[in-house]
Amino acid sequence: MKHIPLLVSTGLLLLASCGTSKEQNNGVASTADTVNKTDTVAVNTQMTARMSMKPVIETGDSLELRFTVYNRSVKPQSFCKWHTPFEPPMSKYLDIKDDQGVEARYQGAMAKRIMPPPADSYIEIKPGDSLSVMVNISKTYLLDRPGTYVVSYNAQEISGLVVKDSITFIYNK
Repeated sequence: MKHIPLLVSTGLLLLASCGTSKEQNNGVASTADTVNKTDTVAVNTQMTARMSMKPVIETGDSLELRFTVYNRSVKPQSFCKWHTPFEPPMSKYLDIKDDQGVEARYQGAMAKRIMPPPADSYIEIKPGDSLSVMVNISKTYLLDRPGTYVVSYNAQEISGLVVKDSITFIYNK
């Protein structure tokens, strides 16, 4: 009988420790190909990016997208190259939809990574400078019918880049 209070308090302690806990992600959504260990890359408002393509693309033409990053700061700035065209295709960082809202199928690799990115995952740009890369999106996205397409960048939380505008092009097959 003298062990009952000890058993009750031990039982209550065990029950209390089995309660549910909510993990807070500071309002940031995780993507399917990135594991959040600490936090996402901070968005740098001094670093912006812009996408461009030819407005009309004919059959046989490559679907070349130019992705340019600008440093509007007076200091060197860096961005994470993950989920950008500055690395080989390892993630779905673009949303490409036709005029009926049907999304082009991504057929590239999906790499799982642990946050935060290591130092060699960053690219530095000098003050007032820019850096561009061309990527053929037909190598990783399936556009199987003609139409008007809208391309949007969806990986701001990973790269830290701000891409405000989407682009539109007509695909004549």
